Amino acid sequence: MEHIRDNSLISTKTWRACGYVRLSHEDGDKEESNSITGQKNLIRDFFSRHPELSECGMAVDDGFSGSSFERPAFRKMMDDVRAGKIDCIVVKDLSRFGRNYLDAGEYIEKIFPFFGVRFIAVNDNYDSLDNAASDELVVPFKNLINEAYCRDSSVKIRSCLEVKRRRGDFTGAFAVYGYLKDPQNKNHLVVDTFAADVVRDIYQWKLEGVSAADIAGRLNADGILAPMDYKRQQGLRFATPFRIRPRSPWSATAVLRILKNPVYTGILEQGKNSTPSYKVKKRVAKPRGEWAVVESAHEAVVNR
Repeated sequence: MEHIRDNSLISTKTWRACGYVRLSHEDGDKEESNSITGQKNLIRDFFSRHPELSECGMAVDDGFSGSSFERPAFRKMMDDVRAGKIDCIVVKDLSRFGRNYLDAGEYIEKIFPFFGVRFIAVNDNYDSLDNAASDELVVPFKNLINEAYCRDSSVKIRSCLEVKRRRGDFTGAFAVYGYLKDPQNKNHLVVDTFAADVVRDIYQWKLEGVSAADIAGRLNADGILAPMDYKRQQGLRFATPFRIRPRSPWSATAVLRILKNPVYTGILEQGKNSTPSYKVKKRVAKPRGEWAVVESAHEAVVNR
């Protein structure tokens, strides 16, 4: 329910307003109140009851954590702010805006006022244009709580993933080439018959003394799709930093990546890298002794 105070100053200007909505997996994407649609509906209902706000867009970051402001839709919205296209931003609540205490405060207290941007958090009853003295204490306190929630969620997710890895559950977003996620259990790998045959051919040719480059040449000559293109053909929304062309051919590097991966012998190696903290998204390599290694985690494609 919206309680933002009436103020004669608010209605004297028409504001170019942009709604901002955000949702990440740790935020609880099963909660209808936090869904992208739910947030949009709440903000548009707010617009409809405040004619001084002219909707100029709705920025959506779906699947992005609130611990960082490096989000594509948010950055695009800020570009529009700097260009003078937007002078009002409306969010459902402060937690949808961000869960980083320092960065959220920097935007609300410094950056937005510098650009003359009015900031409204509907459910938190906050409007920077009608800012009460109590908000100077309440808003930072709520931002601190939101950051604590983010930190707690990160710890729980990390702990849960670590337990899964140690017991041999597959936690990757996509199955490695040669395998599929078990339809009955997404944390278990099952053999992909076609791709597994390609993997076996690669190993057999290598045993016969064929170089990785020549193996790649044979696969390309036979019209066999490279791993990434094969996954995309299967309907998976798969992307990789190794892609350099619209259709990627087999390469010696791709062949060696398969030959060096113990997953094909039934061994699951996970947790090879991590982030230093929930605030730092750059991944760093972990010492081998800290990896989660489980043998006979799934059916082997090649004999050890």
